[in-house]
Amino acid sequence: MPGKKKVALVTGANRGIGFETARQLGQKDVTVILAARTYEAAQQAAQKLIAEGIAVYPLALDITRDADRKAAAREVEARFGVLDILVNNAGIGGEGGILNPRTIETSEEELQTVFGTNLFSVIALTREFLPLLRKSDAGRIVNLSSILGSLTLQASPASPIAPMKAFAYNASKTALNQFTVHLAAELKDTSVKVNSAHPGWVRTELGTQHAQLDVADGAKTSVDLALAGADSPNGKFIHAGQELPW
Repeated sequence: MPGKKKVALVTGANRGIGFETARQLGQKDVTVILAARTYEAAQQAAQKLIAEGIAVYPLALDITRDADRKAAAREVEARFGVLDILVNNAGIGGEGGILNPRTIETSEEELQTVFGTNLFSVIALTREFLPLLRKSDAGRIVNLSSILGSLTLQASPASPIAPMKAFAYNASKTALNQFTVHLAAELKDTSVKVNSAHPGWVRTELGTQHAQLDVADGAKTSVDLALAGADSPNGKFIHAGQELPW
């Protein structure tokens, strides 16, 4: 239908980059489904955007819970019938944060928890929503990754990120990038495009106060990829319009 508003789902959107991504999409006349682990958290965040005139719907969605993922997909289908944009923003850091270099001492529990949230849950959630994304004329999947997952840059001693070797987090984002590559290839003959976004080093709870960017700048890459046209990248790793090495 001409003039029909796009519908976007942003996970982990009650704070930080996710909240700002929801705001910026809403400012561009996108109807936003703001997802958070609890309905209360989603509703409180949604009310802030509603006060700004943004069309937003709160959604309880703990991406690590299968029942939540399935219920969310049913709710979005019942309310909207289609999903144009999925921003897989929700994620966690490892023990000690991203500035804690540690490899062999990384515990099995930490690896399972970080990969469970940052990779396995993202794959499972995308699987649930892919049928609705296929209904869109221009479906877009944005996987929020990190430059810390770049094997090329991690392997270069001269790279500015070389000292940042928090193994569980970095490896989970490397694996997420592989998911982007594979899913984009699988969907190459459809209207759905899949890309990884590096937000930059952003001042959030995960990024710490030492980061260079504020959350408004950190959300821009995800928003640009979510709204990109037919000639936009597919299966790429992007920051601020520039392709990053895998």
